[in-house]
Amino acid sequence: MLNHIVLMGRLVRDPELRRTQSGVPVASFRIAVDRDFGNRETGEREADFIDVVAWRQTGEFVSKYFAKGRMAVVSGRLQMRSWTDNQGNKRTQAEVVADNVYFGDSKRDNDGSGNYNGNSYAGGNGGYNNRSYNDASYAAPNGGYNAPNRDYAAPAAPTAPAASDFAMLEDDDSELPF
Repeated sequence: MLNHIVLMGRLVRDPELRRTQSGVPVASFRIAVDRDFGNRETGEREADFIDVVAWRQTGEFVSKYFAKGRMAVVSGRLQMRSWTDNQGNKRTQAEVVADNVYFGDSKRDNDGSGNYNGNSYAGGNGGYNNRSYNDASYAAPNGGYNAPNRDYAAPAAPTAPAASDFAMLEDDDSELPF
């Protein structure tokens, strides 16, 4: 069976880092994920609010480097959690257990007020922005790919080798280099 989910959205509030009784760190946060289409009546895009749980180093990483408004890319699995509330009613909640959390924007997108201008994601270029940045704080201890974005030039067109690079081989297989 396959249970893998990848989401990209903005944090609704700052992550909450707690520790279990045995001292294992766990961060919980909620992200708002825009839908790809607009509402039929209003034409406005709606968002889904999804709860995420990140354990151990990933949880510590999220609580240290992410805050309300930051764009996050979450990779993990969907999990259903059931419990009984104070009135004895059975409750069920869907949440994502994060294996990896990546930056979905650049620190430079921050205008200083905690709001982000939203120019950091362009779907046609693999999900990274077109600006270059070099910020050492973007290293991910959780194994996520957070290398600085660079504008890569297209590879140069191959040039034809000089005529002197070729030599005729006889039909004898012993002269073949492989």
